Amino acid sequence: MGALDGVGVLVTRPRNQAAGLCAALAAQGANIRQLAAIEITPLADADRLAAQTDRVGEADLVIFTSANAVRFGAALLRGREVALAAIGPSTARALRDAGHRIAIEPAVGFDSEHLLADPRLRDPRGARIAIIKGVDGRELLAHELAARGAQVHAVEVYRRERAKPAPAEIAAVTAAISAGELNVVTATSLEIASALLDLSPPPLRSALASIHWLVAGARVAAGLERLGLGARRIVADSALDQSLVEALLRWRASASGA
Repeated sequence: MGALDGVGVLVTRPRNQAAGLCAALAAQGANIRQLAAIEITPLADADRLAAQTDRVGEADLVIFTSANAVRFGAALLRGREVALAAIGPSTARALRDAGHRIAIEPAVGFDSEHLLADPRLRDPRGARIAIIKGVDGRELLAHELAARGAQVHAVEVYRRERAKPAPAEIAAVTAAISAGELNVVTATSLEIASALLDLSPPPLRSALASIHWLVAGARVAAGLERLGLGARRIVADSALDQSLVEALLRWRASASGA
Protein backbone atom coordinates (compact mmCIF):
# COMPACT_ATOMS: atom_id res chain seq x y z
CA MET A 1 0.00 0.00 0.00
CA GLY A 2 1.23 3.47 -0.88
CA ALA A 3 0.92 6.62 1.17
CA LEU A 4 -1.84 7.87 -1.16
CA ASP A 5 -3.76 4.61 -1.30
CA GLY A 6 -7.46 5.36 -1.65
CA VAL A 7 -6.92 8.95 -2.80
CA GLY A 8 -8.46 9.74 -6.18
CA VAL A 9 -6.77 12.50 -8.16
CA LEU A 10 -8.12 14.24 -11.26
CA VAL A 11 -5.13 15.38 -13.35
CA THR A 12 -5.97 18.28 -15.66
CA ARG A 13 -2.69 18.90 -17.48
CA PRO A 14 -2.57 18.52 -21.29
CA ARG A 15 -2.46 14.81 -22.00
CA ASN A 16 0.97 14.90 -23.61
CA GLN A 17 2.39 16.51 -20.46
CA ALA A 18 0.57 14.56 -17.76
CA ALA A 19 2.40 11.23 -17.86
CA GLY A 20 5.10 12.14 -15.35
CA LEU A 21 2.69 13.46 -12.74
CA CYS A 22 0.30 10.56 -13.22
CA ALA A 23 3.13 8.06 -12.77
CA ALA A 24 4.48 9.81 -9.68
CA LEU A 25 1.05 9.86 -8.05
CA ALA A 26 0.29 6.28 -8.99
CA ALA A 27 3.63 5.19 -7.48
CA GLN A 28 2.32 6.48 -4.15
CA GLY A 29 -0.92 4.51 -4.54
CA ALA A 30 -3.22 7.24 -5.83
CA ASN A 31 -6.05 6.41 -8.24
CA ILE A 32 -5.69 8.60 -11.33
CA ARG A 33 -8.24 9.96 -13.75
CA GLN A 34 -7.42 12.51 -16.45
CA LEU A 35 -9.48 15.39 -17.82
CA ALA A 36 -7.27 17.73 -19.84
CA ALA A 37 -8.42 21.33 -19.42
CA ILE A 38 -6.23 22.84 -22.14
CA GLU A 39 -4.42 21.71 -25.26
CA ILE A 40 -1.01 22.98 -26.36
CA THR A 41 -0.27 23.34 -30.07
CA PRO A 42 2.71 24.87 -31.89
CA LEU A 43 2.09 27.90 -34.05
CA ALA A 44 1.61 26.71 -37.60
CA ASP A 45 3.51 29.55 -39.29
CA ALA A 46 6.94 27.92 -39.46
CA ASP A 47 8.25 30.56 -41.89
CA ARG A 48 7.40 33.33 -39.45
CA LEU A 49 9.20 31.54 -36.63
CA ALA A 50 12.22 30.90 -38.84
CA ALA A 51 12.43 34.64 -39.48
CA GLN A 52 12.84 35.17 -35.73
CA THR A 53 15.94 32.98 -35.49
CA ASP A 54 18.47 35.72 -36.20
CA ARG A 55 16.87 38.12 -33.73
CA VAL A 56 16.91 35.46 -31.03
CA GLY A 57 20.51 34.58 -31.81
CA GLU A 58 21.56 38.23 -31.63
CA ALA A 59 19.97 38.76 -28.21
CA ASP A 60 22.06 39.33 -25.11
CA LEU A 61 19.61 37.24 -23.11
CA VAL A 62 16.86 34.81 -24.12
CA ILE A 63 14.14 34.18 -21.53
CA PHE A 64 11.99 31.06 -21.72
CA THR A 65 8.70 31.47 -19.89
CA SER A 66 7.60 27.81 -19.66
CA ALA A 67 8.56 24.26 -20.45
CA ASN A 68 6.33 24.55 -23.53
CA ALA A 69 8.34 27.59 -24.64
CA VAL A 70 11.41 25.35 -24.50
CA ARG A 71 9.66 22.52 -26.30
CA PHE A 72 8.55 24.67 -29.21
CA GLY A 73 11.14 27.45 -29.15
CA ALA A 74 14.52 25.98 -28.25
CA ALA A 75 15.19 25.30 -31.95
CA LEU A 76 15.37 29.06 -32.48
CA LEU A 77 18.72 29.05 -30.67
CA ARG A 78 20.26 27.00 -33.50
CA GLY A 79 23.19 26.00 -31.29
CA ARG A 80 24.31 29.58 -30.72
CA GLU A 81 25.92 30.53 -27.42
CA VAL A 82 23.35 32.89 -25.93
CA ALA A 83 22.75 33.62 -22.24
CA LEU A 84 19.51 31.91 -21.19
CA ALA A 85 17.04 32.58 -18.39
CA ALA A 86 14.28 30.30 -17.10
CA ILE A 87 11.21 31.58 -15.32
CA GLY A 88 11.08 28.67 -12.88
CA PRO A 89 12.19 25.13 -12.07
CA SER A 90 10.05 23.33 -14.66
CA THR A 91 11.39 25.57 -17.41
CA ALA A 92 14.95 25.24 -16.12
CA ARG A 93 14.69 21.46 -16.11
CA ALA A 94 13.36 21.47 -19.69
CA LEU A 95 16.31 23.60 -20.81
CA ARG A 96 18.83 21.38 -19.07
CA ASP A 97 17.21 18.26 -20.47
CA ALA A 98 17.62 19.83 -23.92
CA GLY A 99 21.34 20.31 -23.24
CA HIS A 100 21.37 24.05 -22.49
CA ARG A 101 23.09 25.96 -19.71
CA ILE A 102 21.12 28.54 -17.74
CA ALA A 103 22.51 31.91 -16.74
CA ILE A 104 19.56 33.22 -14.73
CA GLU A 105 16.77 31.49 -12.83
CA PRO A 106 14.89 32.50 -9.68
CA ALA A 107 16.33 31.19 -6.43
CA VAL A 108 12.74 30.79 -5.25
CA GLY A 109 9.38 31.01 -6.99
CA PHE A 110 8.43 30.31 -10.57
CA ASP A 111 6.81 33.41 -12.06
CA SER A 112 7.66 36.73 -13.70
CA GLU A 113 7.82 38.56 -10.39
CA HIS A 114 10.49 36.25 -8.99
CA LEU A 115 12.56 36.36 -12.17
CA LEU A 116 12.39 40.16 -12.26
CA ALA A 117 13.72 40.25 -8.69
CA ASP A 118 17.04 38.73 -9.81
CA PRO A 119 19.81 41.33 -9.32
CA ARG A 120 21.08 40.74 -12.86
CA LEU A 121 17.80 42.05 -14.29
CA ARG A 122 17.50 45.15 -12.15
CA ASP A 123 19.31 47.37 -14.64
CA PRO A 124 19.13 45.89 -18.16
CA ARG A 125 19.44 49.24 -19.94
CA GLY A 126 20.45 48.72 -23.56
CA ALA A 127 20.36 44.93 -23.36
CA ARG A 128 18.64 43.04 -26.17
CA ILE A 129 16.28 40.54 -24.56
CA ALA A 130 14.17 37.95 -26.41
CA ILE A 131 11.24 36.38 -24.55
CA ILE A 132 10.05 33.00 -25.82
CA LYS A 133 6.41 32.53 -24.82
CA GLY A 134 2.93 31.37 -25.68
CA VAL A 135 0.19 33.39 -27.34
CA ASP A 136 -1.69 35.58 -24.85
CA GLY A 137 0.76 34.84 -22.05
CA ARG A 138 1.39 37.34 -19.25
CA GLU A 139 2.92 40.63 -20.42
CA LEU A 140 4.40 41.70 -17.08
CA LEU A 141 7.88 40.46 -17.87
CA ALA A 142 8.15 42.26 -21.22
CA HIS A 143 6.60 45.48 -19.92
CA GLU A 144 8.80 45.68 -16.85
CA LEU A 145 12.04 44.88 -18.67
CA ALA A 146 11.21 47.52 -21.29
CA ALA A 147 10.47 50.01 -18.53
CA ARG A 148 13.92 49.26 -17.09
CA GLY A 149 15.52 50.16 -20.41
CA ALA A 150 15.91 46.83 -22.21
CA GLN A 151 15.17 46.29 -25.89
CA VAL A 152 12.55 43.56 -25.62
CA HIS A 153 11.43 41.27 -28.43
CA ALA A 154 8.70 38.70 -27.72
CA VAL A 155 8.48 35.53 -29.81
CA GLU A 156 5.28 33.48 -29.54
CA VAL A 157 5.86 29.82 -30.34
CA TYR A 158 2.76 27.98 -29.13
CA ARG A 159 -0.91 28.43 -28.42
CA ARG A 160 -3.04 27.29 -25.48
CA GLU A 161 -6.63 26.36 -26.26
CA ARG A 162 -9.43 25.16 -24.05
CA ALA A 163 -9.91 21.43 -24.39
CA LYS A 164 -13.20 20.01 -25.61
CA PRO A 165 -13.85 16.79 -23.70
CA ALA A 166 -16.74 14.61 -24.78
CA PRO A 167 -19.98 14.89 -22.77
CA ALA A 168 -19.54 11.27 -21.66
CA GLU A 169 -16.09 12.09 -20.24
CA ILE A 170 -17.47 15.03 -18.28
CA ALA A 171 -20.36 12.94 -16.99
CA ALA A 172 -17.97 10.19 -15.87
CA VAL A 173 -15.81 12.65 -13.91
CA THR A 174 -18.87 14.23 -12.32
CA ALA A 175 -20.14 10.81 -11.26
CA ALA A 176 -16.72 9.82 -9.88
CA ILE A 177 -16.58 12.91 -7.67
CA SER A 178 -20.14 12.40 -6.48
CA ALA A 179 -19.32 8.77 -5.62
CA GLY A 180 -16.30 9.82 -3.57
CA GLU A 181 -13.86 8.22 -6.01
CA LEU A 182 -12.07 11.53 -6.66
CA ASN A 183 -10.89 13.63 -3.73
CA VAL A 184 -8.41 16.04 -5.35
CA VAL A 185 -8.18 17.96 -8.63
CA THR A 186 -4.91 19.43 -9.86
CA ALA A 187 -4.45 22.98 -11.16
CA THR A 188 -0.82 23.61 -12.02
CA SER A 189 -1.59 27.06 -13.46
CA LEU A 190 -4.34 29.62 -13.14
CA GLU A 191 -5.02 29.21 -16.84
CA ILE A 192 -5.71 25.51 -16.37
CA ALA A 193 -8.00 26.24 -13.42
CA SER A 194 -9.92 28.84 -15.41
CA ALA A 195 -10.23 26.59 -18.47
CA LEU A 196 -11.44 23.69 -16.34
CA LEU A 197 -14.17 25.80 -14.79
CA ASP A 198 -15.15 27.24 -18.17
CA LEU A 199 -15.62 23.82 -19.73
CA SER A 200 -17.53 22.46 -16.73
CA PRO A 201 -21.34 22.42 -16.86
CA PRO A 202 -23.07 23.29 -13.55
CA PRO A 203 -23.10 19.73 -12.14
CA LEU A 204 -19.36 19.28 -12.66
CA ARG A 205 -18.54 22.76 -11.41
CA SER A 206 -20.53 22.08 -8.26
CA ALA A 207 -18.76 18.75 -7.81
CA LEU A 208 -15.33 20.36 -8.27
CA ALA A 209 -16.13 22.87 -5.55
CA SER A 210 -16.66 20.02 -3.10
CA ILE A 211 -13.14 18.50 -3.32
CA HIS A 212 -9.62 19.72 -2.66
CA TRP A 213 -7.64 21.60 -5.32
CA LEU A 214 -3.92 20.83 -5.55
CA VAL A 215 -2.41 24.06 -6.89
CA ALA A 216 1.08 25.20 -7.83
CA GLY A 217 1.92 28.17 -5.65
CA ALA A 218 0.17 30.93 -3.77
CA ARG A 219 -0.64 32.94 -6.92
CA VAL A 220 -2.75 30.12 -8.32
CA ALA A 221 -4.39 29.59 -4.93
CA ALA A 222 -5.34 33.27 -4.73
CA GLY A 223 -6.55 33.19 -8.31
CA LEU A 224 -9.09 30.49 -7.48
CA GLU A 225 -10.81 32.92 -5.13
CA ARG A 226 -10.96 35.54 -7.89
CA LEU A 227 -12.58 32.90 -10.09
CA GLY A 228 -15.28 32.52 -7.45
CA LEU A 229 -14.20 29.08 -6.30
CA GLY A 230 -14.13 28.67 -2.54
CA ALA A 231 -12.88 25.08 -2.58
CA ARG A 232 -10.26 23.84 -0.13
CA ARG A 233 -6.71 24.14 -1.43
CA ILE A 234 -3.50 22.15 -1.11
CA VAL A 235 -0.63 24.47 -2.09
CA ALA A 236 2.55 23.02 -3.58
CA ASP A 237 5.81 24.94 -3.77
CA SER A 238 5.98 24.67 -7.56
CA ALA A 239 4.48 22.93 -10.58
CA LEU A 240 7.18 20.25 -10.59
CA ASP A 241 5.81 16.71 -10.31
CA GLN A 242 7.83 16.05 -7.15
CA SER A 243 6.60 19.23 -5.50
CA LEU A 244 2.96 18.40 -6.26
CA VAL A 245 3.31 14.85 -4.92
CA GLU A 246 5.07 16.08 -1.77
CA ALA A 247 2.27 18.57 -1.09
CA LEU A 248 -0.32 15.84 -1.46
CA LEU A 249 1.64 13.56 0.86
CA ARG A 250 1.76 16.31 3.50
CA TRP A 251 -1.97 16.79 3.17
CA ARG A 252 -2.65 13.08 3.49
CA ALA A 253 -0.45 12.86 6.58
CA SER A 254 -2.24 15.78 8.24
CA ALA A 255 -5.39 15.49 10.32
CA SER A 256 -7.47 17.06 7.52
CA GLY A 257 -6.15 14.61 4.93
CA ALA A 258 -6.51 11.50 7.02
